Amino acid sequence: MRRVIGRSREGRTIEGVEVGEGPLRVSLISGCHGDEPVAPAWLSDLANALESDPAHPWRRRATFRIVPHANPDAAARNQVWWREGAGAADLPAYLIHRVRELPGDDLEFGFPGGPDGDDGIRPEARAIADFLAPAGPYHLHGSLHGLGFGGGPWHLVERGWASRIEPFHHACLEACRAEGLEPHDVDRGGEKGFHRLGLGLCSRPDSVSMRGHFLLANDPATAALFRPSSMEFVRALGGDPFTFVTEVPLFLTPDPAHPDWKARLAAWTRRLREAERADRCSEESARVEREASEAGLRAIPLDVQRRLIGAQVGAALDLVESLGRVRISG
Repeated sequence: MRRVIGRSREGRTIEGVEVGEGPLRVSLISGCHGDEPVAPAWLSDLANALESDPAHPWRRRATFRIVPHANPDAAARNQVWWREGAGAADLPAYLIHRVRELPGDDLEFGFPGGPDGDDGIRPEARAIADFLAPAGPYHLHGSLHGLGFGGGPWHLVERGWASRIEPFHHACLEACRAEGLEPHDVDRGGEKGFHRLGLGLCSRPDSVSMRGHFLLANDPATAALFRPSSMEFVRALGGDPFTFVTEVPLFLTPDPAHPDWKARLAAWTRRLREAERADRCSEESARVEREASEAGLRAIPLDVQRRLIGAQVGAALDLVESLGRVRISG
């Protein structure tokens, strides 16, 4: 069943889908960040497939609550550069027009249950929370995101599940290599809650670590803007759900941890925006595309990104099912 579960700040509808008859309880959301459009497109297709096909094998495995597009206002702002039918993202258009919400407006870290009460929560987060809560506790929750730039797919998981996720990790690595890719593999030393757990595998961030990071940076105003993530909200509903985040990049960068990449991207962005103001954007776009290609940067085809997202969601479903459907109360 599909229904409108709420409206965005600008009045756009937010839909939720309840579908499936299986014993696993699964929640999937996407689009919290409007500049990460591939995952919402994939999740919309999954929801449509589950609704339209009573024999879909996943329907027998799980009962789903799905929010394909959590943040339609931000998605609308990013439509100027996002063209799914083009086959791959356009680098100059992305650098010029990408819109990313700042802490405080970041929907992923805007869910109810924070230490300072729930005043000021965005209507999108409240609608999603009210939609998910009645079906909790869950066995599995996925928040589907994407990277702008990376060395390959990055797999973020519930840190407390580190000893149980070898089959999930193996399946994700196999999916990467089937597409001729290696995973994004960086060690951030626990910064903001990112702890490296294996090749291309990292713990997902959490609001406590985010607040701690900014407090250590002597920025209490920013620290105060972080509410619980969707993963923290779902875990607060009870049980021990496996939570994970997909992070598949639009653009593949060689040696992604090298500090030159941030400087290069900033310089290209500055040049392109200056050229747009001077009405010479096409010439500068061609130069930037040539320089990016020479540096080894390339767009990952959108169909490849979608397959990688699907593989990770499938691997998470397989993991939870293989562990005896993880007992939950409720």
